[in-house]
Amino acid sequence: MPEAFDWDILHRPSAMAMVRGQLGFSWMVLSGRLAQLTDEQYFWRPSSEAISVVRRHHAGRYRSLGSGEWVAQWPEEPDHRGPRTIAWLIAHLTETFFERWEWTFGASVQAGAEITLHGNARDAVAWLTYWVEAWQDAIAGLDEDAAMTVGLSQANELDASEPFGHVVLRLNRELIHHGSEIMTLQDLYAVAA
Repeated sequence: MPEAFDWDILHRPSAMAMVRGQLGFSWMVLSGRLAQLTDEQYFWRPSSEAISVVRRHHAGRYRSLGSGEWVAQWPEEPDHRGPRTIAWLIAHLTETFFERWEWTFGASVQAGAEITLHGNARDAVAWLTYWVEAWQDAIAGLDEDAAMTVGLSQANELDASEPFGHVVLRLNRELIHHGSEIMTLQDLYAVAA
């Protein structure tokens, strides 16, 4: 069960409080929905063309993201607009939060593509939860000046060139955007079933 949201953060007048509040509230909503995720929902394909998390030898024409038996099918084009499964969306969020944590607070060694992915909903949700909470805990430990620190994250060229508050906001947008896709797919699955 997700931890309670710190409602007091909404009354703190600072940049870090605002970005942390947005992240915390968005994660509270999504994690509540993910707590009920089944394997059937996790792998449900809204169309036969939907990209997903598959065993490595089933990646097909896509690149593989992940270091183990289970990988996310990764399209070559960065703006691929095809349908995705909940499994893919969770893998993408996990990879995003892991990579930003690794290159901001970790050893700055592993790329997001080296993350371990999972072939079931329970383990995938637990892994996403681990990395979102690691990110939340790490940014909670920063002082207010960190929001304006350029180059605090070194995950990519964009992160390295902008104030850290923008990195946090970008991850918040990823969580909000893909979280709403996950919840919509859960709703569509319920109607289709």
